Amino acid sequence: MLTLFIGGAELLVIAIVILIIFGASKIPLFMRNLGKGVGEFKKGLKEAENQEDKEKE
Repeated sequence: MLTLFIGGAELLVIAIVILIIFGASKIPLFMRNLGKGVGEFKKGLKEAENQEDKEKE
């Protein structure tokens, strides 16, 4: 059976591959942009919930 969970060893291999492909200097920029994207996504979800609440009233 195929498990879709990623364990510690798999995460380590993925991290090493990312370091090889992008280099250590690009990783902080990538993570910063990823964090901004997640923040914008959460902000959009809150705005959608607020819009739904206003429509219900």
